[in-house]
Amino acid sequence: MEAAAVWFHIGPFAISSIVATTWGMMLALAMFCWLATRRLTLDPGPLQTMLEGAVSAIEAAIAAVLPERAQLLLPFIGTLWIYIVIANLLGLVPGLSSPTGNLSVTSGLALLVFLSVHWFGVRSEGLRSYLKHYLSPTPILLPFHLISEVTRTVALAVRLFGNIMSLEMAALLVLLVAGLLVPVPLLMLHIVEAVVQAYIFGMLALIYVAGAMQSQQNLERNEEGDGNE
Repeated sequence: MEAAAVWFHIGPFAISSIVATTWGMMLALAMFCWLATRRLTLDPGPLQTMLEGAVSAIEAAIAAVLPERAQLLLPFIGTLWIYIVIANLLGLVPGLSSPTGNLSVTSGLALLVFLSVHWFGVRSEGLRSYLKHYLSPTPILLPFHLISEVTRTVALAVRLFGNIMSLEMAALLVLLVAGLLVPVPLLMLHIVEAVVQAYIFGMLALIYVAGAMQSQQNLERNEEGDGNE
């Protein structure tokens, strides 16, 4: 993986192209959201209709997994989806590369998901009840539960990084070989893949969080099943 180019310094800190691009993307997205939502009306225009439709679609996707907690998870999962989609699509802008094509960015996103899983789990079930599921069905499995937490976080980071990096490399190779003869199909492939990878990352994060929030319920079901046997 090629190191990101340093654009400027803030004191002793070197600001790479990836960091600067991410800051610019977040600032532009924040400005867009502020401008688009400062005058909400009961008779929405096309932009407000589009935004409300996007929020409703994200909420419906969350509700399909965890219906009783859709409102609680909407800000976190929705932000993940929107951020990753835009970050993936930045590779289409000449002179820019997708931040998610850098392992440090995807590792940060995966770490955020890892911490959020435990935060929502403890908030939903309580600390003792949440930690109890790591000892289920037997304390012998505790090391395996801990290893699975680490491995799925690493897999989450590497999957997104690998797919976006390989997509950009494939696009570059095709353009070098075929020139500008195939720009439209290649563009469509990039857009579709960017959206799909964002959806997969967000859905996996949602499933992990849902599993943590329902850990005590699953534990009780297992205990009831053992008792019935």
